[in-house]
Amino acid sequence: MRKTAAAIVLAWAMGPAPAFAQDAKAVVANALAALGANGLNSISYSGSAGTGNFGQSRTISFGLASTSIRNYTRTIDFTQPASRATGSTIPPAVRGGPPPQPGTLDQSITPATPAWAQQMQIWVTPWGFLRGAAANNATVRARKIDGVTYRVVTWSPAQKAPSGAPYRLIGYLDEQNLLDRVETWVEHPIFGDMHVEFFYTNYLDFSGVKVPTRIAQRQVGMETFVAAINEVHANPSNLAQLMTAPVTGGRGGTPPAPPVPAQAASEKLADGVYRITGGYVSLAVELTDSVVVLEGGQSEARGLAVLAETKRLFPTKRIRYVVNTHPHFDHASGLAPFAADGITILTDDNNKYFLEQALGSPRTLVGDTLAKSRKKPKVEGVVEKMVLGDLTRSIELYHVEKLEHSDGMLIAYLPKEKILFTADFNVPAAGQPVSPSIATLVENIERLQLDFDRHVLVHAPNPDRPMTKADLLALAKGAN
Repeated sequence: MRKTAAAIVLAWAMGPAPAFAQDAKAVVANALAALGANGLNSISYSGSAGTGNFGQSRTISFGLASTSIRNYTRTIDFTQPASRATGSTIPPAVRGGPPPQPGTLDQSITPATPAWAQQMQIWVTPWGFLRGAAANNATVRARKIDGVTYRVVTWSPAQKAPSGAPYRLIGYLDEQNLLDRVETWVEHPIFGDMHVEFFYTNYLDFSGVKVPTRIAQRQVGMETFVAAINEVHANPSNLAQLMTAPVTGGRGGTPPAPPVPAQAASEKLADGVYRITGGYVSLAVELTDSVVVLEGGQSEARGLAVLAETKRLFPTKRIRYVVNTHPHFDHASGLAPFAADGITILTDDNNKYFLEQALGSPRTLVGDTLAKSRKKPKVEGVVEKMVLGDLTRSIELYHVEKLEHSDGMLIAYLPKEKILFTADFNVPAAGQPVSPSIATLVENIERLQLDFDRHVLVHAPNPDRPMTKADLLALAKGAN
């Protein structure tokens, strides 16, 4: 069987703690002095960086594609607190696709962006961590890791997780009183309590302030960010300019409020087959004694809406399966409500271990339906083909071969109704190029000899309209 190895484990196995406590305030004060951070209210550091396409790569776990960031600069104002990161991006090349086009990184974190996944970017830095430790009743103990004794500083911010549980930051001071690494946990719709680590090495002195010239981030053991720093300004005189995002362009400023999830609606495609709209499109397909849902949606709210609409359509039948087309985070983040209902998740076998481990991880921070249910997810893998059905109809699930977008993609086919259901083989907006993935889809359809009339897309075309086989073939010509 094809499996993707994923390590959903803590990266640092720590030995037992000695039975003595240390004066946390003195330890933190000494570490601040060692960094030269007393009186440091803001800092700006620059260099080059790269970010792993976490949750969107061809392989969902290790082996992430990466985006390079030139002219990378992060500026932090600890007094607000706020941060702004800028740079020029080059996304990874895609085999068979056009050359990647440069982009712009401009990301701001302010008190108006309160999510811990963003705010922690300030407090996990060496200077932010120690400032937070000094203000939030830190504790200290000694621990030995790989033969090295660290003073381990732990503190919690006033901010609480959605579940009401406190967040934790844990920092490791080495023998030079420098912060070697920081770890925390962030709520995530798939991973639950997602483990995030930051590693700081090669400290150099910049006008009296010690700064790590290499910064690396890992999420659930995967390196998702790395930066090489070569320029630093402590308490920069042009702080206001550095922190001000442009009015237009880039991705700066305070992000807009998340849209209110649209209520799920449905339209009948055939007897017992309904297209559920209002977000990422799903199909609800009736069998004699059960129902199968194709695509769980992009969030818990969407997953709950799809579940509710399916139960409304088929109130006397249990939902037996939900089919995950592929594991990209925007297509797997709606699976938790289905797992909480005891519904089996069907996914490509390349994703089976990943989803089992991720959805089965502790969920003390999330406070979602799966956490409250305390159920373990049931996940089954589709190796090359799986057929669901009975005398009324069948649903055929197929692995898509040689696809650059994801190595764990499934498509669904209803032979009786001649309906093809796919995700991320999208109709481009006017004036935009056709993705090479379209040609790959057509090659797989021809290989599998799928005869369909209607094509249902998870990402509905704009304007939303019925799609046909002829439409798909016409798009594929534009991809060649």
